[in-house]
Amino acid sequence: MAKVEIKKPIVDEISESIKDAQSVVLVDHRGLTVAQDTELRRNLRQANVIYKVYKNTFLNFAFKGTEYEELTKYLEGPTALAVSKDDATAPARVLANFAKTADKLEIKAGVVEGTVYDAKGIGTIASIPSRDELLSKLLGSIQSPVTNFARVVKQIAEKKEENGEAAPAAE
Repeated sequence: MAKVEIKKPIVDEISESIKDAQSVVLVDHRGLTVAQDTELRRNLRQANVIYKVYKNTFLNFAFKGTEYEELTKYLEGPTALAVSKDDATAPARVLANFAKTADKLEIKAGVVEGTVYDAKGIGTIASIPSRDELLSKLLGSIQSPVTNFARVVKQIAEKKEENGEAAPAAE
């Protein structure tokens, strides 16, 4: 069997995983203990992020001709690939949080929604809350004034009842 026949399915696997991805982040995982690597993989899986270690040559072939082609200059040393198709900030957020406790994990670069970022840029993106968090904060800020208004109206009605006044009739 020719080497190309062995390598092509791996390159196709990478190409398929990065197709339609919201974000792709490259990391150097050298020096992580087995326990740390297991914990990192569990955290990424919970965030619905695909994480796999590939040879740089396979990544290089898969990135050619795509929006991820600029990442090829970061393919030095061992490289792991973290891909999310759902949440654009999830790989950066999980990896950056994990890197705070595991100093051996080094973020190389990434592409988030079509834009290439270096390690510092990925760190900035990691500080952005997830889409679900942002939506819940927005709903909370919208709901708060309505709740406060309803509370005030209820207090006015209760006060009128205490004073013996008739509560306004509902129409």
